[in-house]
Amino acid sequence: MTEVLVIGAAGKTGRAVTRALLARGVTVRAAVRPGSSSAVYAGVPGPGTDAAPEVHTVPVDLESGAGLPVAMAGVSGVYHLAPNVHPDEVGIARRVAEAAVAEGVSRFAFHSVLHPDDASMPHHLRKAEAEREIRSFVRTATVLRPAAYHQNLVDAALAGRMVVPYSLDSAFTNVDLDDVAEVAALVLCDGRLEDETLDLAGPEALTVREMAARATAVLGRPVEAAELSRDTWTTGPGASLTAQARDDLLAMFRSYDRDGLVGGVGTLRDLLGREPRTWTDVLADAATA
Repeated sequence: MTEVLVIGAAGKTGRAVTRALLARGVTVRAAVRPGSSSAVYAGVPGPGTDAAPEVHTVPVDLESGAGLPVAMAGVSGVYHLAPNVHPDEVGIARRVAEAAVAEGVSRFAFHSVLHPDDASMPHHLRKAEAEREIRSFVRTATVLRPAAYHQNLVDAALAGRMVVPYSLDSAFTNVDLDDVAEVAALVLCDGRLEDETLDLAGPEALTVREMAARATAVLGRPVEAAELSRDTWTTGPGASLTAQARDDLLAMFRSYDRDGLVGGVGTLRDLLGREPRTWTDVLADAATA
């Protein structure tokens, strides 16, 4: 049975990619931080199988590279997602790519971001440099560049108040996390997508104000959109972050004020062979879950 290493398996993206791989009957080797007690997803039967595919956890320290050779040994592919706004994302990418090459792993998917060359966002530029670093080692690597997820705002919509620290009138082509995970599983199971760069954006350009209006209609109760001042964010949600992470996110909010985050849906539609899921679709499912 095929086995794929998922780096960042305990996060929401890693869990979604794990689900998508398990649904294809792929065994997942889930990289987690040493000593981590975070749960990873398991237990979905693969198509046409009597037994559920498996998830095996393996400790990996991305900052030092400890555990990478063991984690890579014998896998057919790697999905690499670095910790959010990590200052050493490029170094992590180098260590992961070097370990993949040393173990003879050629099928490699890197989770980047939509518009990684946008100079107004330092953490996007680190993604762009990490892309180049990975491809300097793994020539066949595939890069996924997703937009922001619908799921980032679902809980707030269900709670009745969507509060964001950027303009309510900037447009976003948000994408369904499970659609992105489906593409990731396709990349890791189908060699025809090697050495591709895939922009993964959703089917609609919506502002947060418009998203709140649609949520009101879907849920049948008022959902408010509100803008949080930067000062309030900095002394509130941003207070626990490192100075570097806080500055990165503040730069992102300023970029969102100016340009939002918008991409084309064509690539995602073609890869899925169907229409990607909309904000309304995702929210309606969450409301009935």
